Amino acid sequence: MEAFKFSRAATVDQAVAAHAGATTAIAETRFVAGGTTLIDLMKLSVERPKVVVDINGLPLDKVEATPEGGLRLGALTRNADVANHDVVKRDYAVLSEAILSGASPQLRNMATTGGNLLQRTRCPYFRDTAHACNKREPGSGCSAIGGHNRMLAVLGVSSDCIATNPSDQNVALVALEATIDIQGPSGKRSVPAGQFHLLPGTTPHRETALQPGEIITSVTLPKPIAGSKQFYLKLRDRAAYEFALSSTAVVIKLSGGKIEHVRIALGGVGTKPWRALEAEHELTGKSADAANFRIAAEAAMRDAKPASENGYKIELAKRCIVRALTNATVQA
Repeated sequence: MEAFKFSRAATVDQAVAAHAGATTAIAETRFVAGGTTLIDLMKLSVERPKVVVDINGLPLDKVEATPEGGLRLGALTRNADVANHDVVKRDYAVLSEAILSGASPQLRNMATTGGNLLQRTRCPYFRDTAHACNKREPGSGCSAIGGHNRMLAVLGVSSDCIATNPSDQNVALVALEATIDIQGPSGKRSVPAGQFHLLPGTTPHRETALQPGEIITSVTLPKPIAGSKQFYLKLRDRAAYEFALSSTAVVIKLSGGKIEHVRIALGGVGTKPWRALEAEHELTGKSADAANFRIAAEAAMRDAKPASENGYKIELAKRCIVRALTNATVQA
């Protein structure tokens, strides 16, 4: 770990000013809350910020109802508090299930909503500075493409990066069509959860829509869809404390045996939390049955591009989608 300047911010404006005053290069200044990812990466010399700003004193740790009937999660709300919140469990069950499927109780007690959104990949080559990684050092190459890539992405990949987004929370937020509320030097703005994370393309080091100096202040969940059912399914090598090989978040509503509304997001297979728009299109207005679920799953994975060791993820993801839809509609 290298030397860095440490400061604390008491207001969002102070946090933004500290970031902007330190540098215009976003990689050189980091906000720290739970620190469950950042501190590990600093110890590995993957993250080497010149300035670390502690934001735990900011008033962003509340879960509050919105005037529109939704729910606002402060960026500093701990994962455990969100997952176990009565309204979240009742109206946004897919988010509670997703959070509880990740990490460990100790980590969920520390990790925050905003920090989870910014969680970085667990690609082994990203975390090992002895290997080339375009995400860590732009232009250096991608060791994963010709290396051990069993855990890595098959959707949204490029010739420069095949790293997966590791979050469970973020998959649920995409399925729920949440919005990410941001504040920075230019003021406040909101970004749909499905647009917050960026595809790697030729710039895999640019992972989110955040601009230099900006900070996440909250996540807004829309009003729940009356009569809808939700389900999160995570497939992994072991039952606890493991990242997804494939996961599926489903929000679905049936009317007269037909699918009136459906949102599907995938984890473990994409370079970002993956909205399965093709699957949704195939299902809308159709009967909720196994044949249609399989057609939707095929559509979701049609553009998958496997590397040398992760081709199995394509069929695994299809089965994950079918099972998640089946479980959700059984509830309905």
